[in-house]
Amino acid sequence: MSSATTADTADRRSVVAQRGGNVGVLDTMLCSIGGPWVPWRQAWEAALYGPSGFYRRNRPADHFTTSAHVGTGLATAIRTLARRLGVDHVVDVGSGSGELLGTLRALDPDLVLTAVELRERSAVVPPDLAWVQALPDALDALVVANEYLDNIACPVVQLDEHGTVRMVEVNPAGVERLGAPADQDSVDWLARWWPLTDTGDRAEVGLSRDQAWADVVIRLGHGAAVAIDYGHQLAHRPVGGTLTSYRNGRQTAPTPDGRHDLTAHVAVDSVAANVDAAVRTQREMLKDLGLSGVRPPRQLATSDPAAYVRELSAASQVADLTASPGLGDFFWILSTSHPVDRHEPSAQGALLRPCRPTAPTRGLPAGRAPWE
Repeated sequence: MSSATTADTADRRSVVAQRGGNVGVLDTMLCSIGGPWVPWRQAWEAALYGPSGFYRRNRPADHFTTSAHVGTGLATAIRTLARRLGVDHVVDVGSGSGELLGTLRALDPDLVLTAVELRERSAVVPPDLAWVQALPDALDALVVANEYLDNIACPVVQLDEHGTVRMVEVNPAGVERLGAPADQDSVDWLARWWPLTDTGDRAEVGLSRDQAWADVVIRLGHGAAVAIDYGHQLAHRPVGGTLTSYRNGRQTAPTPDGRHDLTAHVAVDSVAANVDAAVRTQREMLKDLGLSGVRPPRQLATSDPAAYVRELSAASQVADLTASPGLGDFFWILSTSHPVDRHEPSAQGALLRPCRPTAPTRGLPAGRAPWE
C-alpha cells in the first residue's frame, strides 16, 4: 500500500471513529472491497453481505419496519393469494427473522413454509418451517420477496459536466467521488429506463435487480412470484437517485460501513418488463384480496366488545398497509408460472391488472422518514 493510500485510509478511519463507527469493522470492510475507493455497487455488496456485513450481524426489525411487522394483514393477503393460485407452499425470500412466515403459520397450519435468508435460523420461527440460504432450483409455490429487491446492490452513476455518465465511487466513511465512465450495459439500461439529462443527475442502474428477480421467476413450476417494494416508474424517476441508509430506526446518509442498512428504490417497470410481470400498488392488491380498512359498526362495541376490539385492530392494520402516502403506495410485481390474460375479469386476471399510470408517492415503511 502506498504512503498516499495509507494516509487516505487513516483519514477514513478518523472520520468513522468521529461518527461513532467501529474502526475494526471499517478495516475488515477495506480488506473485503480491496481498498478505500470503490464503485458503489461493490461497496454496497460488501457492506450488506460481506463477512462483517449488516445482514450477517443484524436483525432487520431492529432498524426498520416493513409491512410484515404491521399485524397480520400482509400474511392474510399472502395466504389468500396462495389459495387462489392453488398452491400450499409459500417461500419467503429475504425472510429476516421470519416474521411473515411465523404469522402465516398461525393463520394456516396446513401451509408448507420456507424461509430463504442469509442469516442463521431465527430462534423464534416455528420448528416445522424450513430455513435455507439459497433458493431451490425448482419451485411449486408462491414466492414472496418483501423489501428484497431494494437491498440488491447496483451501480450508482452521475452525469458529469461533459455529458458522460460516470460511476460514483465511495469509501467506507460514505465520502464520494466520480470514477470511470459507466460500462455500456449500464448506459444502455439508462437510455431505456432512466435517462439522465442535466449535469449532476444521478441514478441507480437497475440491471442487477432485473436479473435477480428473473432468477427467481425462472425457477417457478406451478405458482407465482411477487416482489413487494417501494419504487418508481419511468415518468417519475427521482433526479438525484434514492440511495440511503438506516440505522436504529433512523434514516441516515448512505454509509457502507457494515453497520447501516443500504437501500434504494426499485425501478419496478424495468423489473416487471424483464419477466413480463404485472405491476400494481399494495393498496389495490390488498383490496382485491379482500382486506378492508373499514371500521366495525359502533353498535358492536356494546353487543360484543371483544369482537369490536378485534375488528377495529384489524381495520387499523389494513389502514396502515394501504395508506397513501405510505405503505399503500408500495408496488407488487407479480409473475405467474402460466400465461394469464391480464384483461380477463377472472379472479386471477383481476389480480394481474397492470398498475394505473399514476405518479407513485415515495412510500417508506414506518419509521423511515426522508433523510435531509
